Amino acid sequence: MFLQSRINSWISSIAPQIALPLRIELWNGRSFDFSPEAPRVTIRVPSPSAARYLLSPSLANLGMAYVEGFIEVKGHAADMIKVVNALARSSLRQTGRLGRIARTFQHSRKHDAEAIRYHYDVSNEFYRQFLDPNMVYSCAYFEHGDEDLATAQMKKIDHILAKIQLRPGQTLLDIGCGWGALAIRAAQQYGARCVGITLSENQYQLARERVRAAGLENQVEIRLQDYRDVEGSFDRITSVGMFEHVGVNHLVEYFSIINRLLADDGLVMNHGITSTDPDNGETPYGGGEFIEKYVFPHGELAHIGQVLKAMQQGQLEAYDVENLRRHYARTCAIWTENFEAHEDKVRALAGDKRFRIWHVYLAGCAYAFEHDWISLYQIVCGKAGRSPNDLPWSRRYIYADRAS
Repeated sequence: MFLQSRINSWISSIAPQIALPLRIELWNGRSFDFSPEAPRVTIRVPSPSAARYLLSPSLANLGMAYVEGFIEVKGHAADMIKVVNALARSSLRQTGRLGRIARTFQHSRKHDAEAIRYHYDVSNEFYRQFLDPNMVYSCAYFEHGDEDLATAQMKKIDHILAKIQLRPGQTLLDIGCGWGALAIRAAQQYGARCVGITLSENQYQLARERVRAAGLENQVEIRLQDYRDVEGSFDRITSVGMFEHVGVNHLVEYFSIINRLLADDGLVMNHGITSTDPDNGETPYGGGEFIEKYVFPHGELAHIGQVLKAMQQGQLEAYDVENLRRHYARTCAIWTENFEAHEDKVRALAGDKRFRIWHVYLAGCAYAFEHDWISLYQIVCGKAGRSPNDLPWSRRYIYADRAS
């Protein structure tokens, strides 16, 4: 009776603040609707012990309860995320921007390799269910806003390669090469000689197969290698969706290594997710806590100001900075739709628990980008004080006709 009274009181306190198509169903048969509209999301609390997650509805608590099967949530992921954020916003009080202190992690070669393999080595077939045919797992570039995912991903690769003024015969290092799409495009259409590195065994094997199938073995080398172990000098370096795994306290080291590997007149493109919180690098209501536990172990986001400072400390000079936050919101929304469209196949490949993790993760990322909790920046840079001779004076070159 006391628990039911607490739930009634909680619902009474938040109901005036939200008007959402939400239904809450309790273990005793009682249900509560938060809007006269037909519910698009139903949260079922199957036991009294599970009620504590509902009464403290942070993204971490409700996300964990859903993933572990302590509560049941039905609905499209985008609707689920909107509802959960509304519950958190109405029920929880934040301390400052985030309500929790920042976390830092050890980033040894061993720990980083384990974290990468946890996330990426689910199975290649799993990722095929929601990515584009080239399996590009990073923010797409919607030049006009109406492109399909495959087109937008190829435009993103060309956008990057145009920014770094890639030329035939130049050497390119792609740090965190994924399944090889950028390196293959750089070799096929731009005539570059490429080295792609990854810590994911699955990505390594498939990327090598794709290079062979494209007849590019003399131009593209894929390595299972840590960026800290690369030697040599490269005319161009790209890092797309990788530096989030480096660790905030290791950014200066990361950019210093890039500086060491870069030719004196070379160019670098760093494309990565940043926090919009200038103090702690976290997201509101425990979203980052959920991602650390279930999705990206040891992932850390720096503010764009920290990134630019670390880049300068690593003896790199930023020439061009572009915010693609809206582009990543759309990318994640499309991934979410694809994921749900292939629900049966995803469950068969990855199991119910991993399905639930990714179901809310992809939609949660779309929401976070849409609401400016996190962002995505492309930064073109070179060695400090050594402006490349072939770098145009204006940005017009970025949007000139590109390789088809």
